[in-house]
Amino acid sequence: MTVAAPPPLARRLNMLADVLTIDVRTAPDGRASLTPHGELVHGCADTLARVLSELPPCTSRVHLDMTHVTFMDTAGMEFLDALDDHGRRHLTEVTATGWTGQPRRILELAGLDTTDPLRPPADPQGPRPAEPPVTSAVALERAERLGSLRAELEQLRTAITTRPVIDQARGILMAAHACTSQQAWDILRETSQRSNTKLRTVAAAVTAGAQSGGPALPEEIRTALRTALARTVGPPPVR
Repeated sequence: MTVAAPPPLARRLNMLADVLTIDVRTAPDGRASLTPHGELVHGCADTLARVLSELPPCTSRVHLDMTHVTFMDTAGMEFLDALDDHGRRHLTEVTATGWTGQPRRILELAGLDTTDPLRPPADPQGPRPAEPPVTSAVALERAERLGSLRAELEQLRTAITTRPVIDQARGILMAAHACTSQQAWDILRETSQRSNTKLRTVAAAVTAGAQSGGPALPEEIRTALRTALARTVGPPPVR
């Protein structure tokens, strides 16, 4: 079941279609799972109230997965109030988890629990339950960005390590076969593809083999290199 909220009057007049939809699943044990999609803006609380009013009378728990909510303004607080009010009036457990992005930042700015803003505050006079610390929404976003930057840095380090070896191999091919820099690059790349060997490994083998007393090229690389040379600069001259 999916319920959609009609746009406010001003939006209807302007033919805008920003809509909040809520998918509903109910289970025989009395649980109801609601999944909102869209934005928590004007009218969202009415949409939720309509959905809640249509739940089976035997519903004992209502859980909202907020993962697909991409934006919220102050109307989001009305949305939470409607959910909390339903739980109090019907003696029903209500939860709303999965907050991400901008809605999670709004909850944090409002001083609410970003894991579940409907979680009752601990009694300051009573024992505090052992709970993992709630991570800041901003800190979570920074951690995600930091992970991305670390991955980019690792790629750059690999490129910096690999580039000199490849450049050396290109120079050796240019000197040995009178080819251009681009042709040398094409030869290395084709050799890598034909031998199913990493480009850096091919370049290292070519560089090592060109040294006095250096090791012979592995058979698969030697065969692929011979084919790539023939395709790019032609067969070796007959002596």
